[in-house]
Amino acid sequence: MHRVLILGAGKIGRMMVRLLSDADDYEILVADARAESLERIANHPEIRSEVRTQTIDASDRRQLAAAMRGCQTVLSALSFRFNPLLAEVALAEGLSYFDLTEDVATTRLVRRFADGAKAGQIFMPQCGLAPGFISIVANQLTKAFDKVETVHMRVGALPQFPTGALKYNLTWSTDGLINEYCNPCDAIHEGSRIDVLALEGFEHFSLDGVRYEAFNTSGGLGTLCETMDGKVRELNYKTIRYQGHCDQMLLLVNELRLSERRDLLKDILEYAVPVTFQDVVVTFCTVTGRRDGQLVQITDARKIYHETIGGENWSAIQITTAAGICAALDMHLAGQLPRQGFVRQEEVDFNQFLANRFGQRYQSQMATRFSK
Repeated sequence: MHRVLILGAGKIGRMMVRLLSDADDYEILVADARAESLERIANHPEIRSEVRTQTIDASDRRQLAAAMRGCQTVLSALSFRFNPLLAEVALAEGLSYFDLTEDVATTRLVRRFADGAKAGQIFMPQCGLAPGFISIVANQLTKAFDKVETVHMRVGALPQFPTGALKYNLTWSTDGLINEYCNPCDAIHEGSRIDVLALEGFEHFSLDGVRYEAFNTSGGLGTLCETMDGKVRELNYKTIRYQGHCDQMLLLVNELRLSERRDLLKDILEYAVPVTFQDVVVTFCTVTGRRDGQLVQITDARKIYHETIGGENWSAIQITTAAGICAALDMHLAGQLPRQGFVRQEEVDFNQFLANRFGQRYQSQMATRFSK
């Protein structure tokens, strides 16, 4: 069995344990600072005996190194701020490294460590939904064109039953959500790479009879701006929400200047906005370009809903995020990814990803691709 260390036993980490445990090919060590989170995994009646748990301080280099010894791969489900140290220790211990970060600065640091990777050792950040799967989709759609003009990527993790003025529930990391709403955003406009402001670029669209809004947020493009620099006229990423959400966040983030007091903003959101596991993930990727002299548009649209797995309800964002990183691990071991160093999401083969036992979670619900 392949020996995996999963750091983080929160919502996404538990889903990763569940998927890899059910696959029956992995020996898993789960580490977290919270004993109660580890007990929830250790005492679960359907978790295999090959899953072990360990309390750890992820900011302690020696504890990390001790946990990694005997493992072959480390998967991070921790907040982005821990990941640079994890990647550094993984390099020293000879482990391949995967994470879910949307934080641009963190990815740059991980990439720096990847330069020292040994043969067979890879560093692959951004393995979740966005960044992650949406870059795999976008890259696949661009292959249908002789010349690509525009790439528009839209993703949202939304409550299935929205209420309140925000029309939103917390579905994943609050730190990550605040990063998205407050940090500068990458884009390509008129052929040049630029930074744009979060919560701007407002637009409306309809999908499956539902009206949504979308606006700029940080981190969702991953490394795609760099990959497509000089190859596309326009490339951007926006987060999908129900109508009215953006105005409320503009008040909090900009007018009340809570972007400058992020700890306070986090406290407000976690105190007042409930978590939901009844959610839906929406992905909407549209590419236009020239094919045989004609201007053509191709769109890939998907909705993935929460599911009951093993008698337990799992949210759509848990399923899609964990499926992305587990599929990346599977594909690495199957020799379907580059064999050394830094690996970008757009280097993942779309069809191999969807054929993967974990990647199949992305095609279990509505999936529509059409052209006009």
